[in-house]
Amino acid sequence: MSLPARVVHKRRATITDLPLYYSGHLLKKLTKEKDFIKYYGELRGATLFLYNDDTQDTYTEKLDLEQLKSMELESPYQKKAPTIFTLTLHTAEVQLKMDNSDTGEEWRGYILTMVKKEIPSKIQLLPGQMLLLQDALDQERRRSTPKEGPPLPPRPSFLLSASPSLTTPEDKLDQCAPEFPACFLSVSRQEAERMLEANPECGSIILRPSTLANNYAVTLRQLISSGPVMKNYRVTSTNSGFVIELDTAVTVSSLNDVLKYVLEKTEYRLHPYVASQPYDTCIDVSPAPKYVNMAPPKTLPKAQVAPMLRSQTKEELLPPPTKQKESAYVVPEDQCPDVHNLKLVESDGELHPVLKLRRENVYTENDTVEATTGKNETTEKSHSGTAQWITESES
Repeated sequence: MSLPARVVHKRRATITDLPLYYSGHLLKKLTKEKDFIKYYGELRGATLFLYNDDTQDTYTEKLDLEQLKSMELESPYQKKAPTIFTLTLHTAEVQLKMDNSDTGEEWRGYILTMVKKEIPSKIQLLPGQMLLLQDALDQERRRSTPKEGPPLPPRPSFLLSASPSLTTPEDKLDQCAPEFPACFLSVSRQEAERMLEANPECGSIILRPSTLANNYAVTLRQLISSGPVMKNYRVTSTNSGFVIELDTAVTVSSLNDVLKYVLEKTEYRLHPYVASQPYDTCIDVSPAPKYVNMAPPKTLPKAQVAPMLRSQTKEELLPPPTKQKESAYVVPEDQCPDVHNLKLVESDGELHPVLKLRRENVYTENDTVEATTGKNETTEKSHSGTAQWITESES
């Protein structure tokens, strides 16, 4: 089941990450091939993406038109004849064929405009088509604003002695700058091959400067059935990035991406060359730390006199009475059992010493009365005896 056109277009835009300027069916073949193959092409930026049909969301092949050297028309413009273009790139010659001459003229106009960043002077398009072409050119100019190219690595000594005019301020950059991978070395091709052959355990990929200005190279040591083989690939620096010169040229944004692409294509069977570092075989005994006389912590003197605690009286413990407002409602004491019980407890505490004193007074009075009563009785008895004796004497 084919996907909707909207979904396919969205996926293509996500994968390519480039604006779409023109699209349509076309035929393509290399000059060495015999027959044309039908594709559905999309011109996004300065890259032509080819799909097997218009329902495919992943491109089958792409052509980087930044490497276009020339674009030639095999036959003059004719209304009813197919149009065939020959695109000469850095690595190959590609022929594009359009069955409709008007469509072929539009393809030619968009391709030349995106490559040269200007509309060709001799082009046969309608005014509306020219306006669309101008809008695409303005968008491409805004997208591809001129940027400073990546800094060049330091040139090796054998190149500086051979051509002193190639020396530039950028050549003095440190090799350990973050723009360059760890396997970048300022060595010649022969030195790189010798290092890979002599130290296979250190790695099998060396990125180095080329003998051509603004160019680099990748040296690989690969193991095949017949034995190890040395291979070298050129990497060209352009305004848009770095171009790896393969059968189908590949453009990446940095030298680190060049190394990443090589690792992916070799399925990570190769490794970047990193020189081995010497290791120590003896561990030195560190001297014992010197004794440091630590003074004892200072102690605070104790107080000579214990602090005096002021006793609190009963009046201080009780909270001060609050004054009631004149208009405030006063609850009767009989309706407040808690208050009544509290008053009873307070009264009992106040009456207890009074009762004790009263009890002592009562006991004292009783003793006094008893003593007085006994004395009176004795006196009375003595008086009655005396009176009786007097009476008997008188008789």
